[in-house]
Amino acid sequence: QELPETVLLKFFRPENTPVPARPTPEQLSNLIKTSLHYPESFNHSFHQKSLCLVPVTLLLSNCSQAVVDVMIDLRHKPTSSEALEIHGSFTWLGQTQYKLQLKGQEVYSLQLKACFVHTGVYNLGTPRVFAKLVDQVTLLETSQQNSMPALIIINNI
Repeated sequence: QELPETVLLKFFRPENTPVPARPTPEQLSNLIKTSLHYPESFNHSFHQKSLCLVPVTLLLSNCSQAVVDVMIDLRHKPTSSEALEIHGSFTWLGQTQYKLQLKGQEVYSLQLKACFVHTGVYNLGTPRVFAKLVDQVTLLETSQQNSMPALIIINNI
């Protein structure tokens, strides 16, 4: 009895079909660039009003060409006691979480308010920003790299 001939199958694709490249974790953590805009120092009379409110603008820039889902979390507090001793604690007023979508290269400006009860030096660089490509199947957003500390001086007048 003769064995049937083995036939090799050949798979091919047209050369102009781009293979979608999976972004590296490093690329995913650099989708959104953030910067905080606020006064370097702020004068407030704590005797007249116990709460000092300072307007802060969080600028979000989509560094990619793709549409990106962004989540901002303001509830993060520094955990080390050293950070609290040096900078003290403050509170973000209003909404503590934001979800938005940025088109490729879009820049979005988010208006925030920081609330202080004492004079001192504070680090406003606490917002945590997470992002993911809209067409990505991942359930979790990638944490975006945080920039330098954003220090503000609150003075009593």
